Amino acid sequence: MRYEESVIEGRNAVLEAFRSGKTIDRLFLLKGCQDGPVLSIARMARKQDTLIQYVPKVRLDQLCAGGKHQGVIAYAAAYEYASVEDMLALAKEKEEPPFLFLLDGIEDPHNLGAIIRTANLAGAHGVIIPKRRAAGLTAVVAKTSAGALNYTPVAKVTNLTTVMEELKKEGMWFVCADMDGTVMYDLNLTGPLGVVIGNEGEGVGRLVKERCDMTAAIPMKGDIDSLNASVAAGVLAYEAVRQRMGR
Repeated sequence: MRYEESVIEGRNAVLEAFRSGKTIDRLFLLKGCQDGPVLSIARMARKQDTLIQYVPKVRLDQLCAGGKHQGVIAYAAAYEYASVEDMLALAKEKEEPPFLFLLDGIEDPHNLGAIIRTANLAGAHGVIIPKRRAAGLTAVVAKTSAGALNYTPVAKVTNLTTVMEELKKEGMWFVCADMDGTVMYDLNLTGPLGVVIGNEGEGVGRLVKERCDMTAAIPMKGDIDSLNASVAAGVLAYEAVRQRMGR
């Protein structure tokens, strides 16, 4: 379901957003503020497992266009998040082995949108992102996805490693892009597969990488040593597509 993405300012407005069931990606609260309404908002946010950041007033002033934040600013998502179970159900409905993207630390909304677009075109059943250190489903992400968000479910989870362990019990294997890995053409990327992509600076985090069954190196012949995250996702995904088509 699509929503109007918005920055919600002020205590009453944010309270009403939570009460109405609006999907809140991130909540910013004034550091040190302990009055009743702010504590109530924090409780509602925790109940919905919303990411909370306590920041100084100067940061809230920077985020607030109207200047009347009352110590509270919320970022509402442009689209409703799905669940990982929804993705597995979609794969089962299509009678296909699950094919998922897991993104570790993709904070640029343009990269996220481009990867969602690639995931859709590659036939993936969904994209999984963590709650921290990740872009949410903003209007920029929706625009960059070129409509793919209408068809490709995105789940936001508390812990990627926990989800990977749970999916392994469902028979899934995981491959991450890593320049020190095995050349991707030499790996078996068929069957139930999760493609793990990290950010351009740090790559895939250590704990996530340790839970991957394979590391795939994308051959590069140029003078620089890394690809844009969304490009790397596309290159690796389409090697998986080629193999899954039996070619």
